[in-house]
Amino acid sequence: MTEDIETSFQAAIDAGKINGAVICATDAEGCFVYNKTLGDRTLLSGEKRPHQLDDVLCLASATKLIAAIAALQCVEDGLLTLDGDLSTVAPDLASKEVLTGFSEDGETPILEPAARPITLEMLLTHSSGLIYNFINPNIAKWCEKFSAPDEVGKRSVEELIDYPLGFQPGEGWMYGPGLDWAGRIVERVTGLTLGDHIQKRIFDPLGIKSGQFYPVTREDLRARMVDLNPDDPEGLGRAVVGGSGDINLRTRGDFGGHGLFLAGDDYTKILRSLLANDGKLLKPATVDDMFEHHLSPQATESHQAALASPMGIFFRIGIDPDMKAGYGLSGLLMRQDVDGWYGDRTLSWGGGLTFAWFIDRKNNLCGMGAVQAALPVDGNLVGDLKQVFRRDVYRKHAAWKGQR
Repeated sequence: MTEDIETSFQAAIDAGKINGAVICATDAEGCFVYNKTLGDRTLLSGEKRPHQLDDVLCLASATKLIAAIAALQCVEDGLLTLDGDLSTVAPDLASKEVLTGFSEDGETPILEPAARPITLEMLLTHSSGLIYNFINPNIAKWCEKFSAPDEVGKRSVEELIDYPLGFQPGEGWMYGPGLDWAGRIVERVTGLTLGDHIQKRIFDPLGIKSGQFYPVTREDLRARMVDLNPDDPEGLGRAVVGGSGDINLRTRGDFGGHGLFLAGDDYTKILRSLLANDGKLLKPATVDDMFEHHLSPQATESHQAALASPMGIFFRIGIDPDMKAGYGLSGLLMRQDVDGWYGDRTLSWGGGLTFAWFIDRKNNLCGMGAVQAALPVDGNLVGDLKQVFRRDVYRKHAAWKGQR
């Protein structure tokens, strides 16, 4: 595959594999800016229009970074602590037991008490024991036996994540709904919905007016939603998550792990604020802490095993298997320099199959790339295109610096 954004993405558009892309990258000062849109979006009417930087995108798990900022604001406000016991504010979370397996006949779950309290730090780093039920076979089996069936209707965070922990808090790592619970805890300690808190404390300070949790009801936003099209008339973000989008249909309320819709250029404002450490969202020391490794030795070992596992390609977020990585407060943390690419302590994650973001404070660069995939989604191609984005913005940045 050709390694530059323009050629690679256009070839995929011409082949009918994707509809387009929205890509933004910048340095902290706003001196280097690379904003690119390619391809067309199709309206419900069937009319085609070129993609715009302010197209409203389904963030899927890229919501997690924003929810983490909201939770850390609560720490700064004295409402929460990173390492404190959450049992007072979330007794229903604290009472969860650990599922270690099932009886020989496969009917009775084997549960043991949690050895220690779940902390906010664990929720933000996927080390709490909360695991997505589609990842862990034991949790999936428990849900099949004991959770309410999908046809029961929309459910809150507490109702949807009603299952036990998959490992002892702090002793493992696995991707899961910890940020959903963190968002719910933000609501409990602030008395606001997560969406209202985010608007007041994150979006307003940065002049962002394009964000809303599913369902998007503002008509000015709906007209700009790339997912509100003939292939996705409900605006579920079907292509973002590989074709279904039913997670939004099953939720009630604001979920910190997914569910936000936001314009790409506005998402970049958040990345740039953290890159610049400008104090608009968080205190400088808090931002510094986001870019530190936050897993216990046991959880670090589990994280490394997950990166090396068959599912590791989804957890490595574009880095090679032999590169050193940890986990910061809300994303994968690079723990080495890569020549011509990520610097040490680069934080990165994404959303669904199509959205990628990174913040590299050492090289003064951040960016987001949103591939507008066509259905059915070619996951391998989209993965390749996200990697072209991650690499090529560094080449463009280097070329810009060489011309100054």
